[in-house]
Amino acid sequence: MATYWRACIVIIVTLLVVSSSARALDAENVVVYREDGRFGGWPANHGMWNWGNELLVGFSAGYFKDNGPARHAIDHDKPEEHLLARSLDGGKTWKIENPAKQGVLIPRGKALHGIELPGVVDRPWIDCPGGIDFTHPDFAMTLRMSDNNGGQSRFYYSTDRGHHWQGPFKFPLLGQSGVSARTDYVVNGPQDCLVFLTASKSTGGEGRPFCARTVDGGKTWKFAGWIADEPPGYSIMPSTVRTADQGLLSAVRVRHGDESWIEGYYSADEGVHWEPRGIPVTTTGEGNPAAMVRLADGRICLNYGVRAKPFGMRAKLSKDNGKTWGEEITLRSDAGGRDIGYPRAVQRPDGKVVVVYYYNDDPKETRYIAATIWDPAQAP
Repeated sequence: MATYWRACIVIIVTLLVVSSSARALDAENVVVYREDGRFGGWPANHGMWNWGNELLVGFSAGYFKDNGPARHAIDHDKPEEHLLARSLDGGKTWKIENPAKQGVLIPRGKALHGIELPGVVDRPWIDCPGGIDFTHPDFAMTLRMSDNNGGQSRFYYSTDRGHHWQGPFKFPLLGQSGVSARTDYVVNGPQDCLVFLTASKSTGGEGRPFCARTVDGGKTWKFAGWIADEPPGYSIMPSTVRTADQGLLSAVRVRHGDESWIEGYYSADEGVHWEPRGIPVTTTGEGNPAAMVRLADGRICLNYGVRAKPFGMRAKLSKDNGKTWGEEITLRSDAGGRDIGYPRAVQRPDGKVVVVYYYNDDPKETRYIAATIWDPAQAP
């Protein structure tokens, strides 16, 4: 009898694995940006926005160079551009835009390999005069760092869906030795916005995540609270959503030694105090940030890259504001190597999620920007 039940369990587990694979087969993968000899990377650093089926995402475009298996395959001796990709059909097709022609969204700092681009002049960084309407229907904001290990960051905003940008505006250090800004924010009202950033650790280097707030349209920013304790390794790159119970849930990329994972944190008081909310992803290989979206049905969707075999993109869903998470969903597992991920994601009006990330088919070949369109309604 015991043998019979063991056989039944094996069959059930097999069916579950097949079911999970079937969900992955329903995902549609498209190319957002790909040029031979180039390195497309890191949408998580730039941001992603949508207005219905009009989608916009930022990314880096450098030049490909094989720097070995443990390094990003980007040529540090050639210029890097910060480009935008726009889709008008929910992510199926994309067109590339170069905001540097306006003198905006230009790389800065040694960690960004931002050597000068011919004919491109960066606008001066200025103090923000305030008056930003964060609730404008065509609003977008992007926050950019100068260095992974600190320095001063800046931000830009647009009220015409990213066709034109105001800025760069200086983001204050808020008493920290350095702030490494990436785009992660939650709008509370016309003049009220929360941003989620990474500060340099007290010992130097990256990093420790925190929340800051403006209530005067970006003129001044106040430190709200630390999201996590100062780690022995690093705790960086928060991705944050407003939960159904009106709290804040942030997923943070963590690394200590050779181990990397994603931790969850929850705040019930607008980012002032945070409490741990589990570890939704116990391993991401060499490390990758999360891209979270609160779905129309109230669930939280967490998308992330895995830099371990089989290399690829995964997702998880939570029905209880991040207290627990469902089984890992394989979006794709066909990457050629570990130089992948850094996603951002949005939900379309039809309920499907569009995840944008960087990818490779072979570690010796071009890095490109890809998107996976998948339906969380198919997941339990």
